[in-house]
Amino acid sequence: MKKTNKALPLVLASALAATPFVAVPHAQAISSLSVTPDDDGAGEDSEYEIEFKLDKALDSGDYIYVKFDSDYKVSKNITDSDIDADFDIKSVKVSGREIQIRINEDLDKGEKVSFTIEDGITNPDSKDSYSVDVWTTNEDEKSKKVTIKGSSSSSSSSSKGDYSVTLGSKASGDTTSIKLGEISLKKSVKLETNETITVIFPSSSMLPSKIDSDDVKVNGSVAKSVSVKGDEVTIKVPSGANKDSYINLEFTKSAGIENPKTGDYTFKVKYDGSTYESKKFEVTKSGSGSSSTSTDAFTVSLSDPSAGARSSYTFDADFGNKKLMADEDLILEFPSADMVPGILTYSDFTLNGKTPKRASAAGNKVYITAPSGFSSSSEVKVVVSFSAFISNPKTAGTYTLKASIDGKTLESKSFTIGGSSVNPTPTNPTNPTNPTNPTTPNPNVVNNSTATIGLTSNALGKPTGVNIAIKGLGVGLMKQRDFVELVFPAGYKVPAYIAPANVSVNGVGANYVAVRGQNVLVYPAQDIPAATAANITITAAANIVNPSVKNAYSISVFTSEEKGLLFARAVGVGMPSPAQPAVQPTTPATQPAVAVPANAALFKVNTANFTLQGKTYPLQVAPYIAGGNTTMVPAQFFKEALYLTTQWNAKDVAIISGNKVIKFTVGSNKAKIGNQEVTLPTPVVLNNGMPMIPVRFVTDNLGYKVGWDAKTSSVFVYK
Repeated sequence: MKKTNKALPLVLASALAATPFVAVPHAQAISSLSVTPDDDGAGEDSEYEIEFKLDKALDSGDYIYVKFDSDYKVSKNITDSDIDADFDIKSVKVSGREIQIRINEDLDKGEKVSFTIEDGITNPDSKDSYSVDVWTTNEDEKSKKVTIKGSSSSSSSSSKGDYSVTLGSKASGDTTSIKLGEISLKKSVKLETNETITVIFPSSSMLPSKIDSDDVKVNGSVAKSVSVKGDEVTIKVPSGANKDSYINLEFTKSAGIENPKTGDYTFKVKYDGSTYESKKFEVTKSGSGSSSTSTDAFTVSLSDPSAGARSSYTFDADFGNKKLMADEDLILEFPSADMVPGILTYSDFTLNGKTPKRASAAGNKVYITAPSGFSSSSEVKVVVSFSAFISNPKTAGTYTLKASIDGKTLESKSFTIGGSSVNPTPTNPTNPTNPTNPTTPNPNVVNNSTATIGLTSNALGKPTGVNIAIKGLGVGLMKQRDFVELVFPAGYKVPAYIAPANVSVNGVGANYVAVRGQNVLVYPAQDIPAATAANITITAAANIVNPSVKNAYSISVFTSEEKGLLFARAVGVGMPSPAQPAVQPTTPATQPAVAVPANAALFKVNTANFTLQGKTYPLQVAPYIAGGNTTMVPAQFFKEALYLTTQWNAKDVAIISGNKVIKFTVGSNKAKIGNQEVTLPTPVVLNNGMPMIPVRFVTDNLGYKVGWDAKTSSVFVYK
């Protein structure tokens, strides 16, 4: 195996994720599989009974998978309550047409497994034979053909266009009342008290999370109970409608139902095994309640409206039929990603005066999770404090902010950013960010008169490394929260992104690096006490480029915790610096050694193996750097090196840690962490049959730490 003699810097980028997880291929398939629908009619909703024999035992926490042919419709809302099984079920998830059943007990080899999916499966619309695939965590898939007939073999049937829809308002996005009916029931079928009527709406976005029974009437009588799940509303028949041979349904405006986007739609009503479809109804364009109209548009208040300035953001938004619930996300979408720092602190936000459970960033989006004790509300007051380090757009103009909960997005009224660009002329660099505590006195008297700033290259117009030797800090810095801010003068070219692997603080890789114009913010991965030296090394791979004009240039140093300038030093470009040699290389001998934890897994870029506790193990594909700044590792690494539950095939990957699941799709730059979709720095790709994953995205989201061992030129990952 060829070794590399050159130390390759790890570029550990920001975010990560993806999609449905499918089991790793296994040596044998399950046996004695039978798949039986209780209704084999085309287009009909049907229960499916599935039985098979285990040839390999399953442990509690393992999975049974059922995948229906592409012509089936599988509801994404299937839960464990919809499956009747002869074993305990821990959880049920749906991904596309695949149902993933996690068992809650051990099942022995040779044991017969039986379960019935009682709800959520709709047969294909055409008669033919269709496959249903079943497999487990430990056994490969086995297919069974199911014959679907041209018409239902049961009493269930579908009748289209046989009743009208009356809307109180036809405008898109408006909250409206709805009347459905009269629906004539099949011969000999009558309403029975406590039986259920299911109404399927054109879109789940029309529905609130809850509808009060007083807002729904069945044949003029208030419904006994009403529940909402996805795009379905289930109504219990009241005694006042008992024995009626027809159905009239009324939803009042206060039910909180909103019209969908413009277009033609139908409703479906299910009762006693029959489905009744309405005539088409039209939703028109000119709405007063859609997310893009002025009624829903909210006003944003800023503490500082200047271009590029750090500012607080405050607004009140009314989401109408959607409510922000405890432990659910409110998503803020800012005009650009460079407004949002890579690291956020949840205490810098409030939702209706409450501190959220967590806050995180992905690109220009900020995800704020409501606390567990949050009182659900459609009206939400959001405060993003000044200390969150959200900055305004760098160019003057008018902008909007978007806010979303439960799939509904509102857009703010336009707000104006005044002044000029952050870098209005080539001679004026960005002003440094205001410190977190601008009035905090410096408790330690620190002399930085001998502090230095050196370049590894003073060549005109060429990339250079930068070495900053701070003799002492007046106020200590907390890891991952506080930062050192470097301000480069006009003439320097500072890239929009600098990988943390290209920056170290006291010999340890930076936790995060943010770039704002000419300013570089370095977040250390370790606490730095007051009166302690801080040596910051930025390698030439960061691609900070010297000016093209020979001169002496002053670089300034600030911290987030101290008021005013820490110090500034002149560096010579195209000539020796007046204060120090133009080249001040940093060697390993001048940096503290980085201790590699005993439980860390190490790997090298372009080397197809990893090391764990002194032993080396093979990888199917060598890690590599994609797009110049994202380190990709095989899915195999997370399973074998980090002992994470990892499942993959040629299309999908899932990485599981406790209750947290990260899903990826091969070829996509989107990933899912639970139900939250995020954007990856580079797409997941298939290399020699192995999905390659951005390593830093996984480690950041699952609480792992990453470091660089200069001695062995290895990346190490540990927890």
